[in-house]
Parts: sequence; C-alpha cells; structure tokens
Amino acid sequence: MRHEGIEMVLGLRALLLACLLAMVALAAGCATSRVADTSSPAPAGSEEVADEPTSAPGPTDPALRDDDETPAADEPGPPPVTPAPDDNAARGWYYTANAPHAVPAVAPGAADLLADYGGRFTGLEPACVYLTFDQGYENGNTSAILDGLERNGVRATFFVTASYIRNNPALVRRMAAGGHVVGNHSATHPSMPGLAGDPAAFEEELADTARAYRDVTGAEMAHIFRPPMGEYSPLSLWRTQALGYESIFWSFAHRDWIVDDQPPVDITITRMLAGSHPGAIYLLHGVSSSDAQALDAAVAGLRAQGYRFGMLDG
Repeated sequence: MRHEGIEMVLGLRALLLACLLAMVALAAGCATSRVADTSSPAPAGSEEVADEPTSAPGPTDPALRDDDETPAADEPGPPPVTPAPDDNAARGWYYTANAPHAVPAVAPGAADLLADYGGRFTGLEPACVYLTFDQGYENGNTSAILDGLERNGVRATFFVTASYIRNNPALVRRMAAGGHVVGNHSATHPSMPGLAGDPAAFEEELADTARAYRDVTGAEMAHIFRPPMGEYSPLSLWRTQALGYESIFWSFAHRDWIVDDQPPVDITITRMLAGSHPGAIYLLHGVSSSDAQALDAAVAGLRAQGYRFGMLDG
C-alpha cells in the first residue's frame, strides 16, 4: 500500500508539471501572436527613403507652439506614403493680396502641392501671426531684432543657413536661449529644384545645416525648412518631406532684403499692419535695418488689431 501511495503522489506531480508546461507554452504563443499582429507592410514609396528615421516625439514646450504634434528636429516624422513625383519644374512662390486683412491667394495649384507634400504658407492658429526672419548673412541688425523681440515679449522663428551659423555662433545661441525657433534655410542657399535630381546632394543641404546648429548649440534644429528664394517643385517638396521637414512659405513679404535701398521705417510699419490676416506668416530679413527699427511699432499695432504672436515648429 505504501508503494502504491508513493506512485500515486509521483503521478500527480508529473500531471501538475505537464499542466504548468502547457500553460507556459500557451502564454508564449499568445505573446508571439500579439507581436505578429501589430506588424504592417512598409508604405508605398518607402524604399526611396529607407534610411530615414520615423519616430517623432512632440515639442518640448507645447504652451509656446501652435502644433503640439510636430516632430522634434533630430527625429523626422514619417516619410511620404506617396511615390516620388516626376515633376521637377521649378516654381517661384508668390501670393496675390485679397481684400484687406484676408488670407491672400497663391498660384494655381500651389496650395494643393503644399497639402500633398507637407507644407504651409499660413500658421495653424488664426488668432496668431507669425514673425519669421531669413538669415543668409549678417548685416549688423540681428542683435537689434532680438532686442526688440525680447523687449516686446515676442518669440519668432529664424531660418538660418549653415554659413550663417558658423559665422555667427553667438547670435544663433542667443536665438536659441531666447526661446525662438530656429529652422533650416539650407547650407549654401541653392535653388532646391536644381538639386532634387540628386538625392544625396539635396539631403546634405539640410543635414549640414542641422549639424552646424548642433555643433554650436548642442541642441537639435527644428524640422522646418524655408526654401531659398522661395523656389520649389513637386519633387523638391517631396524630398523635403521625405527627410522629415515641413516646407514653410509665407503670406506676407515686402522689399526689405536690399541693404542699400531700405524702405522708410514708417512705410515698413504701414505695410506690416495693412498686410495682417488670420494666421499670417511674415517673411522678414535679418539684414533689414528698416525691419529692425519698425519692430516695436509693428508689434504694438498687430496686438491692437487683436493678434497674438505664434511660433512655427517642426
């Protein structure tokens, strides 16, 4: 009897061990199924940009951004899901004023291209206007512009070239320290459609600028891009988006970039106030002494019109 009891106990232990092993195997099989079920095929056209990262954390300061879903500069957003377009015919960005204080009209098809390939010419928040400054080289006015922005409690967006960053590191660090957004304006200021047929050269224009900014500030550049001279094509917009950047154009500009033929300050103020509209993106130039001197009055006037000041981010 004692022998039979021992055999019974051993049999029960073996049965329990077999049940436990079966449960472990079943759990492992469920976990494997969950992983397999979440996989998905690569998007169409992804072979064009297979080396691009796809993760995208949100901005570090949502209270100061007009879009809290934009990717951080060092981790581009997902690449385009559409194939690369064949059209690389260069276009020049322009707008045509509508009624006073209304969003201007743009070239036929231009807004559709921006919608297709990740760009914009107005901001996302209609209650805001957006001051942007293109910085191709320094002409002695950027310090005054930064002083005026700080004095008025306004944060802006600066689009800088690689050469500007390397030649003016203190000013670029001041932009970053002041809470301004710093975006990409290319390394050498070329016409981007002219490079769109060479993916490596196109990418290097943006990558070199981002490296220069990282070297000077220790931070990552916002993934927004101002095409030099406003020149673009469907293919250049697609390549910009494939690199994780948003193309930023404008809905206000004036003739402020010719350093020895500056508009009178009162004319600049009048233009800026007359050209306001919901979500306006102002294209200004850091070389402009007129813009720098007009800043206080322009900010006060835009606030009197009921606008706040937003920043573009990416």
